[in-house]
Amino acid sequence: MVHHGRVAGSSSKRGRQTVRDMILSMLAVGVVGFFGYLFIPHEGGDGVHVVDYRSALASAKRAAPYPVLGPQGLSEQWRATSVEYRKDGKGNAVWHLGFVTPSGQYAAVEQSNGTRDDVIDTVVPGGRPDGSAPVAGQDWQRFQGTKYRGLATPAGTATTVVTGSASYDELAQLAAALK
Repeated sequence: MVHHGRVAGSSSKRGRQTVRDMILSMLAVGVVGFFGYLFIPHEGGDGVHVVDYRSALASAKRAAPYPVLGPQGLSEQWRATSVEYRKDGKGNAVWHLGFVTPSGQYAAVEQSNGTRDDVIDTVVPGGRPDGSAPVAGQDWQRFQGTKYRGLATPAGTATTVVTGSASYDELAQLAAALK
């Protein structure tokens, strides 16, 4: 009987030691992880992934059936985040260049040789005329949509719309930089 008491006593004590040891091990791993997090370098900033659009712009200028526009002279506070040249479902050439503006909003240059109304409906959903704005000596029509606003050029070989959640002033800055 004494033998059975020792086995039962050791077994009970060992179970408590296992839980205690597991908690201590988890604390040790947590402390190591915390210090590793503190001393491993992290990417700074706001998580915006900046892209270099210059080569895509050059390629689009060669391929597009209209003069593709890109900004010149914007400050470094304008950070390009997306770029694309493609054919849409109707076979139209579509150029897109998206930015985070100095105020942290979104702005994009959208061009297409599709119909002006189709382009505006696509890039400024729910867009309704909202007056006009002078940009670099030319009147651009303003559109206010459900999520975005936009500035559109008069029709030419392609429709150009500068759109986004940015203010009309920031959109005008981007539009004025297009060459």
